[in-house]
Amino acid sequence: MKKNFLVLISFLFSALLFIEGCAPSKPVQVERTIAADRLIKRLEANRRKIKDFSASGTISVKTDEIDTKSNFQIEIKKPDSVKISFFGPFGIDLAHALITDKNFVFYNVINNTVYRGKQKSGAMKEILKVDIPFEDLIDIATGTVDLSDKLSREPDQTETIDDLIKLTYTDSLKGVFNSFYVQSDRLEVRQMQMTGKNGKKLIDVKYSNFRKIDDIPVTSKIVYDGNAENEKIRIEYTKIDINNGLNGLNIEIPNDAKIIEW
Repeated sequence: MKKNFLVLISFLFSALLFIEGCAPSKPVQVERTIAADRLIKRLEANRRKIKDFSASGTISVKTDEIDTKSNFQIEIKKPDSVKISFFGPFGIDLAHALITDKNFVFYNVINNTVYRGKQKSGAMKEILKVDIPFEDLIDIATGTVDLSDKLSREPDQTETIDDLIKLTYTDSLKGVFNSFYVQSDRLEVRQMQMTGKNGKKLIDVKYSNFRKIDDIPVTSKIVYDGNAENEKIRIEYTKIDINNGLNGLNIEIPNDAKIIEW
């Protein structure tokens, strides 16, 4: 009887060791990700929720020609109007720009000179000293990415990098790859890259310091690197408001200002 009891104890002990040896040492983590098509739709939906945008902070611009930093305020009324004001120390007015998809007005306060003309190639370079197409200006300034042309297609490549999902789309017409790094559970686009087929980065934009406004993730730090033109923009917002019903945007110009048609 005693012998049988010892055999039973030995068997139970061996079984316990076997079970512990087979059990995983760490809990299995179940990865929860949103399908790529649903993720893109939710990101684009958030972008479209922003009807108007106003913010203030600092902006730095560095190119082969200039290296400058100033305080600024920006007001955006979608889909086609942007007002930017630049300030020096102690809030001194430096310049104001009103840009639409058709026209622009740039008032240099220091020289009391107004430059105005039609929106065309080179206009943004003249105003902001960086060659950003007007259609991209609103998205860069608001820290959003236009994904409207991605809604009806799957990414050509999807991969997980740390806690981000990288979605890559091939643009055969332009011969480039567009990649988006997304924090899917927070619906934050952390980075956008445009890369040539030779692997060279053409554009690299990073977004950080997110906050939620009206349940929409909004970035307060944007770093734009236009490698192709050696242009860099760094924006850091200290105050942001969205959807406050901006009225018509305009610039007050003195009667004695010099007007130059461009």
